[in-house]
Amino acid sequence: MPNKTIYISDDDLPLLQRAQELTGGNLSGAIVTALRRLVTVEEAKHAGFDEITVKVGLGSSAVKRFLGVALGEWTASSVDGEETYSLFRTAKGRFAVHHSKPELHTPAGPDAERSRKWSTGWRGWIGDWSPDQAWMRTPAQATFAVVDTVEELEPLLPAELYVFAVQAIQDEPVVEDLDI
Repeated sequence: MPNKTIYISDDDLPLLQRAQELTGGNLSGAIVTALRRLVTVEEAKHAGFDEITVKVGLGSSAVKRFLGVALGEWTASSVDGEETYSLFRTAKGRFAVHHSKPELHTPAGPDAERSRKWSTGWRGWIGDWSPDQAWMRTPAQATFAVVDTVEELEPLLPAELYVFAVQAIQDEPVVEDLDI
């Protein structure tokens, strides 16, 4: 195997040492892992894809990152807040759906119905100033699904976004590389 010499400034030595720790003590492995990721990301960017990061789980506790392009988004608002579906095509030709729901504040207890009445319509602007209130909070939540075909998207998306997605995917222009 050929040897390559890499010169590292003194300022960057702590970074190299940390990379070595994270990859099991093998500096060559750390460098190759970083270069592999760099090449993958840059090639995808040249092909028109972006690095996309979404939060998933209860309280958005985890992060998913992938290379893709946005195909569409659908948002609906209600008294509970905005619910959003985002659709992506991945760099490997699959489809990813991110579905997020907001944190909910729900009236609870024996006076819950009265509190619901006071939190909607014009009464919401005035408010309920009574001391007899109880609320329950549930954290925001989001899901993430990846499928291989357009048909598998149908149960994951609202009908309007699915119809739009099918049309957008069918109308996607073919890229012709010109050497001019």
